[in-house]
Formats: sequence, C-alpha cells, structure tokens
Amino acid sequence: MKFEVTILGSSSATPVYNRNPTAQLLNCNEKFYLIDCGEGTQQQLIKYGFKASKIDFVFISHLHGDHYFGLIGLLSTLHLNGRVKPIKIFAPAALMEILVLQFKHSETIIRYPIEFVATTADNPSQIFENNDVIVETIILNHRIPCTGFRFTQKKRLRRLIVDKLEHERIPIEYYPMLKRGVDLTLPNGQVLKNIDYTLDSDEPKSYCYCSDTLFDERYFSSIQDCDTLYHEATFLHEMLDRACQTHHTTALQAAEVAKIVNAKKLLIGHFSSRYKTLQPILDEALTVFERTELAIEGVTYQV
Repeated sequence: MKFEVTILGSSSATPVYNRNPTAQLLNCNEKFYLIDCGEGTQQQLIKYGFKASKIDFVFISHLHGDHYFGLIGLLSTLHLNGRVKPIKIFAPAALMEILVLQFKHSETIIRYPIEFVATTADNPSQIFENNDVIVETIILNHRIPCTGFRFTQKKRLRRLIVDKLEHERIPIEYYPMLKRGVDLTLPNGQVLKNIDYTLDSDEPKSYCYCSDTLFDERYFSSIQDCDTLYHEATFLHEMLDRACQTHHTTALQAAEVAKIVNAKKLLIGHFSSRYKTLQPILDEALTVFERTELAIEGVTYQV
C-alpha cells in the first residue's frame, strides 16, 4: 500500500526564493491528505503534478498564517472548478469563523459541503479513522494552540499465495475468508490452513507531523516509535534564545527528539528565511541523529 509524503512548502513565517510556507501532501493508498496549507499551496500542487480535486481531507495545525493562508484560495478554486463532493477540514474552531467571513464578503456560496471538525490543543485524541489510516492529534507547545498529527496505517488483510491457490484449484469464493485469517473446511472435507495459503501483511507504519513547537517532553509519548518523524527545525542551535522566544525548535533539538522517541527516520523543515542554504541545518542534526533528511520541496518521501 502506498504511504508517502510530498513536501509542498518548507519555509517558516515568510516565503523566500525557492521555499514556500508550510504544506505537505500525504498519500495513503491513493487517498490524499493535505497537512497545513500555506500561501502558494495551489501553485505547488500544480508544479508537482497533483490534482487539488483529489484532496478530500485537510489538517491545519494552528492559525499562524504561514500554515493556513493558502486555504481560502484552494477552497475557492475547488468551487470554481465545479467540485460537488465534500471536503473534510480538521482545524482549530476559529478557522471556520475566518472562512465564513471570507466567503461572506466575497459573496461566495461554496457549491460543495465543507465538513468541519474542530481540533483542540488540550489532550491528544483520535480525530479520524477510515479503512486506511487512523489520525491522532499531538499536543505541541507554541505561542498559540497548536496540534501536530500522527497518521497510522491500518493493518492490511493477509496476502494470498495466489500461485498455490490456483495450482490446487481452490475456488475463488474462498479467497476473502483466507485473507481474513480464517481456516476453512471445503465441502469435500479438505482443510485449508490459512497459514499454508497466505502471508502476513506488512506491519503498519506511522507518520508524525510536528509543526511549530518548543522542545517539550510532554508530546514525546505521542510520537514514540514512529517510522517517519517530521519535525520543525527553524533555527540552528546557536540561535536557541531566539527559538525559545518564538516557541520554535533548533535542528539539534529536533534530532534529539527523534533519538529520544526512537524514530526510524527524521525529516526536518520549517526553515527560517535567514538561511539561504540548508546544509548547515542538516549537518547540525546529523551530529545527533544520522537518519535525518531535509524536507525538500517537490520531493516525495516513503514513510
């Protein structure tokens, strides 16, 4: 099953040349989940070959502009392009007030349903589940209420050993039960041991998205043992005082978080516009956690 994330924006606060405000697109089994929607997200979707019409779920971490200023434009474009299917938005409650005001004063009546789910930054909780993924909030420590999101794959059904089933001419109507792990007895008395005809599916993977936050042990349990951790790394550690003032994290601290929670891989992003090149940020993180990569716009990372 496909489980991958494409970086659409990796800059913090203000866009800079070749770096846009935060946005990511998670593909889980060809269902698309937009995580944050900074200014210019529509252009980034077009640039990297994604159809906005395929996005059915939007997750907004908090209400600083670099994480949601692109949303009103995206929703308006979907309206103009004739969308009729619902879109589901998970975000702080005040965002709905902002959207209503925008649409009111532009005299826009959106032709498709917006299903809004208000998130809270009090306690971590499950906010969504379908056949593919479970989504839980991560309570971060920022200047305003802010949540990250943990996306965990659902365990898939067992995989059939099709060649063996066909060779033994096992009727196809028994395949679904075998995939569910059931042992079967055929009308002729033949016993089909599930373990002989199927293989276990891959272990579910998890993607944790930590947007804006101070280094704070209180959210570590929510991201423990994740396969891929995206964590903001706005500053180099020499600017720790500035990071604390603005409730952000340094590259060194992001790597320390990944090490502490036993993440398998770390992506760092949300880079300050003061940094024209990103190699020093990567180098700093690598001194603590060697499985670190930069979140580069346009690159798709396998979770």
